Amino acid sequence: MKTLSPEEVFALHERGEIHLVDVREDNEWAQARIPGAIHAPLSRLVDLAPELPDDKPVVFHCLAGGRSAKAVGLAAALGLPHDSHMDGGLGAWHQAGFPVDR
Repeated sequence: MKTLSPEEVFALHERGEIHLVDVREDNEWAQARIPGAIHAPLSRLVDLAPELPDDKPVVFHCLAGGRSAKAVGLAAALGLPHDSHMDGGLGAWHQAGFPVDR
């Protein structure tokens, strides 16, 4: 599993080199989200995983990093190549001063 800092993810996301996948639940997504992120809640990830894009690496994120790490494990169990998540989640992203849609 690769754990990326919010700064690394921001740079990769800005350059269009990754797909950022938010695995938080619907109510959390409705409150705040990273612009351009894809929403695929962890509770439904098994069903949504086949729809995730595969033309670029996927980086999962959640609120603090726990669920995104679980998403990496789930992706591996499903035979998907998605092996990265963002350390600290949306909280760390916001704390670093990166943009959030509300």
